[in-house]
Amino acid sequence: MRFRLRNGIAGAALAALCAVPAAAKTSVDPTALHTEELRDLFFGEALFNAHQDKYLDAIAGLDTELKQFRLLDDPELDPFSLHFGQAEFAVGDLELSYRMHREAGRAMEAVINGDVPQPIKNEAAYRLAKIHYHKQQPANALHALELIEGRVPERVRADEQFLRARVYMQLGRFEEAVALLKELKGDTKAESLAGFVEYNLGIALLKLGEIEKGVVELDSLGRNAGRSEATAALQDKTNLLLGYQLMEAQEYQRARTYFDRVQLSGPFSNQALLGAGWVEANAGRYDRALVPWRLLSQRQNTNAAVQEAMLAVPYAYGKLDVHSTAAVNYGQALELFGSQVDVLTDSINSIREGKLLEALRRKEASQVKNWVVALRKLPDAPETHYLLDLMASNDFQEFLRNYQDLNDLLERNQTWLQSLDAFEEIIAVRRGYYEPILPGLDVEFRQIDARIKMRLEQRQRLAARIDNLLVNRHPQLLAKSEETESRLILERIREILAHNPSLNSGETEARVARLEGVLNFRLSREFDDRLTEAYRHLQALDGVIATLQETYQHYVRRRQAATHSYQGYRDQIATLRAGLNRAQNRIEQLMARQGRMLEQLAIDELDQRRAQLESYQIKARFALADSYDRANELQEQRTDVRKVAEYQQQVQALKQSEPDHETPSGENPPAQEAPGSEEVVGDE
Repeated sequence: MRFRLRNGIAGAALAALCAVPAAAKTSVDPTALHTEELRDLFFGEALFNAHQDKYLDAIAGLDTELKQFRLLDDPELDPFSLHFGQAEFAVGDLELSYRMHREAGRAMEAVINGDVPQPIKNEAAYRLAKIHYHKQQPANALHALELIEGRVPERVRADEQFLRARVYMQLGRFEEAVALLKELKGDTKAESLAGFVEYNLGIALLKLGEIEKGVVELDSLGRNAGRSEATAALQDKTNLLLGYQLMEAQEYQRARTYFDRVQLSGPFSNQALLGAGWVEANAGRYDRALVPWRLLSQRQNTNAAVQEAMLAVPYAYGKLDVHSTAAVNYGQALELFGSQVDVLTDSINSIREGKLLEALRRKEASQVKNWVVALRKLPDAPETHYLLDLMASNDFQEFLRNYQDLNDLLERNQTWLQSLDAFEEIIAVRRGYYEPILPGLDVEFRQIDARIKMRLEQRQRLAARIDNLLVNRHPQLLAKSEETESRLILERIREILAHNPSLNSGETEARVARLEGVLNFRLSREFDDRLTEAYRHLQALDGVIATLQETYQHYVRRRQAATHSYQGYRDQIATLRAGLNRAQNRIEQLMARQGRMLEQLAIDELDQRRAQLESYQIKARFALADSYDRANELQEQRTDVRKVAEYQQQVQALKQSEPDHETPSGENPPAQEAPGSEEVVGDE
């Protein structure tokens, strides 16, 4: 059991630690969302959503803005033109962050094949390579990297080199990866990759067969990787890797040093404690092996390392010949394994009944951190502590994010469908409000229109008259109403005098002529002032006409807005509703498919853990029986020894009490009870 346990743990740990090169957290490229001066409100809204990790909202906003921008007659007048190029790149990055790899790839290929400067093509090739790498297509990623001609922009050069090195490692070209990582290691512009470069360099050296160089590289990282949470975890991971690597090489003393470096409260502490115990056990120091194992056995009992320690502890006691304590610990392990097998069976049944997917669709899934772990507190929910290792895998995380995103899309579509019903209700209310009042408003509109036409005609006449006065001076045309009336009276008097000459006299003629002269003199003297005043009145009339025209335009716009608020939506809403219904059906099919994959992954993981526990149960039962046998055998041996010692003491006492009496020749000594015939009453 010793070697099977040790090899199983070491092999699983090394496979998990060495399988995938370490990489920094992959999120949207911050340089793609950075802008020195924000000039467009809608682009700013997309950036805001992106920084809130609301990638779908950001993508929808940018797609809409790009589509509308391409339809503009004069796009250079739109403030979005200042962000157009950045927006096209940002859409690709956001689609990549939202795992829309196909759309992001098409966007990058369009940039590569477009008529753009070579540095932009190089950056697009780098981003396309990143897409292929995340899709676990290293050959395609390398092909995209080979499209780069010259240097990529300086701000992504270190990332491009790091990506190229990881692609080489995925393809087994470790020598080229080592050369790149060594060059990148001393680059000051790769500070954001500190720790990850050294880790991958150490792994590449180990894979290349340069064991000692790889150990030295990882040893340096394991001593001090950094103070952040991520680098501290990377440091523990490195030390754990070195510990198991050296334990495999049977260098136990060196391996124990690396296990001791791992933090006791970190995510790798359980595996480190288990490894530290096996290092001591392999060296034959079982009493020392008990120290980390007993500490580990008191931790969360659903952890695989803890369950392993539940068997390792009595195993060490057995090696120390403390078989009764070993039997007690085997009994405790059996009790734990039995209860956990029942828990696993209930969890598998719960998943098959759809409880896991039901819990993943709850609102808390997007609000509570580590919701998948926390959902174990829900009634009838599966025991998710057994799924922690599975949840750390890329496949499970990919399926989980896909399922949650599909659920989000499903809920959005349901909300949008409900919004369409609300839109139809709003349109009906608007139609019911506007249609009765529009005919009356149209009558008022026609009256205003007639007044405008009348004022325009008046204005044209006045303007023509004033223009004529500038050429032909006619002061009487600027006479006031009383002056015109006086002029008409004088003309009437002359007509009367012409028809009745008897009434005419010299005095009368003189008085009429004087009155006409006074009137003409006044008109002639005030002609310029009155002409200026006429211009002022004409300008005032222009203001009145402008007010009327503005009122007219305002009414036209309001009437059009009122009409457009309830006309022309029926077909559009019907088309949108049909599209959303088709999308809903498609999303439900995809959710069912992703859900089945998630359930199957979880069931397989729990099944594997249950099979492992059942295997532990069998081993523990045999070991328990063996411990009892050994304990009884040891007890019997001790009892025999004790009885022999008592018999010898009795014989010695008998000889001392009868020193002067000789035993007759040929006579047998007094009969004594045979050793081992007494009932065994206790253990040690």
